[in-house]
Amino acid sequence: MAVNFEFKDRYGFNDLVRIVQVLREPGGCPWDMEQTHKSIRENFLEETYEVIEAIDTDNKELMQEELGDVLLQVLMHSDMARTDGWFTIDDVANDICEKLIVRHPHVFGDVTVSSTGDVLKNWDDIKRRTKKQRTQSEAMAAIPSVYPALMKAQKVQEKAKKAGFDWDNAEGAFEKISEETAELKDALSKGDESAVQDELGDLLFSVVNVARFCNCEAETSLDMATKKFMERFTITEALAKEKGIDMKTASIEALDELWNEAKRIKNNK
Repeated sequence: MAVNFEFKDRYGFNDLVRIVQVLREPGGCPWDMEQTHKSIRENFLEETYEVIEAIDTDNKELMQEELGDVLLQVLMHSDMARTDGWFTIDDVANDICEKLIVRHPHVFGDVTVSSTGDVLKNWDDIKRRTKKQRTQSEAMAAIPSVYPALMKAQKVQEKAKKAGFDWDNAEGAFEKISEETAELKDALSKGDESAVQDELGDLLFSVVNVARFCNCEAETSLDMATKKFMERFTITEALAKEKGIDMKTASIEALDELWNEAKRIKNNK
């Protein structure tokens, strides 16, 4: 049976909306018809990360493809909501349009701004007002619990800063790292597993504070460091094989020498 769909040489947004509907209608795709908001939750996350990778690698073709995959996720959830009588893709579009208009009074209203800082302050004030958040504690509570831990910590610290609860400068944040490091070492020496977990969390939270003072995203910085480690480890492992060194039994001094050689090779590329 032919589907109720108009084939074209080039398709647009409304065509994609219709394709999703066709896939989920009786007679469509069994897989698409079985999906729920929760069953494709991880798909949404994976597709978003793939867009980020395309952005990080400056891959324009991949970015175009992956943005399409993210858009498909938006339309899948919206169509599920439509069939459940919750809302439609037009409602989703209307809400974001209204939000952008309300939060840009310097563009769509008569508010005057002189800097990006003014724009961000207005955005935050309007956001809190429209969400009826009277305190920064309420704003903290509204931070999604599913955020990665480093990202969530940085968002919480930013909310605390807006309430005036912050160090005067980076020095205080750096001193806190030393303090938390000492407390972690003490917990380790005592073999207190619960305290170790607690103090390790405090240390990580303090490091995030320093990242914030450095105007860096802790999540991004750690990801970059992890990638750098992987690249250097790959070179180190190759060097060990070339020199006939068993990394599992080699001394820490020998491994450190290999690591430093790998670092020099990587830096000279």
